[in-house]
Amino acid sequence: MTTIWFLLILLCLLMYVVLDGYDLGIGVATLLERDAGHRHEMLEQVAQAWDGNETWLVLLGVSLWAGFPAAFGTILPQAYLPMILMLLALIVRGVSVEMASQTHPAARWETAFGVASLAAALAQGAAIATLTGVKGAGFSALCAATVTCGYLAIGYAYTKWKASGELRSRAGRRGTVSAVLASVLATTCLVAAGRADLHDPARAVAFAGLLLFATAGVVIALASLRPAATYDGVAMAGLVTAVVALTVAVVVARNPVLALSVAPRNTMAFLAVGIGLNVPLVLFYNWFAHHTFRRHRRNGLE
Repeated sequence: MTTIWFLLILLCLLMYVVLDGYDLGIGVATLLERDAGHRHEMLEQVAQAWDGNETWLVLLGVSLWAGFPAAFGTILPQAYLPMILMLLALIVRGVSVEMASQTHPAARWETAFGVASLAAALAQGAAIATLTGVKGAGFSALCAATVTCGYLAIGYAYTKWKASGELRSRAGRRGTVSAVLASVLATTCLVAAGRADLHDPARAVAFAGLLLFATAGVVIALASLRPAATYDGVAMAGLVTAVVALTVAVVVARNPVLALSVAPRNTMAFLAVGIGLNVPLVLFYNWFAHHTFRRHRRNGLE
């Protein structure tokens, strides 16, 4: 049951990073976009599904708290400040995206959306840094920059997939730069973090294989982000593959010990049923929202 619960937590984490990652990235990207029409188009890409994407964060918190209460109590105090900043930023972001979507033009709300997205991304990176055990503001800043650039790359990949014309081309070019920068920063983070548990040959092979998958995902994404490339969804798929592979590689290498004090077996079984029933519902909502608005363009639905 402990292994199943840990896998459930990992699933929630990966779904949040991928789904809310792209819309946080789009939010950050709006700060770099001077064209008001393009900014609003990018915001509208987020407005249709942001709330469903963030549901995974709720499931992640509940799963960690319910399944591994001691680990939750150990982790949270180390990340109080960035977590509070992240939650405040997500609140501002939720209000601003709805206001900007309903009262266009709304330059101030669009700016609030972008700034809150940037703050949330940086805070999440800083929170991750506190969990590695590596001390120092420099490493926290490095992790914050890595997460933000990674989200930005995914956001541009999604924009290139959904947009057309000049915005599509611009997203491809900027997405390429973001993906390269995120890859360099992620590599630096892995080196700076040090302390990997790779004494077991099987663990070492798995770690190396996952890094190869992550590298392949980035290479595929870079090839597909070129404005001339026609299969725009491939870039998104490549970056998602890279993010998932890299996250699992970190889990394998650092061998996290969450089972400091697991909840009683009956409690975990009961909660697993409740959360297990919610996971398919959230997955369906995510699919439905993205499928329904898959043809979104600058002028609305086609």
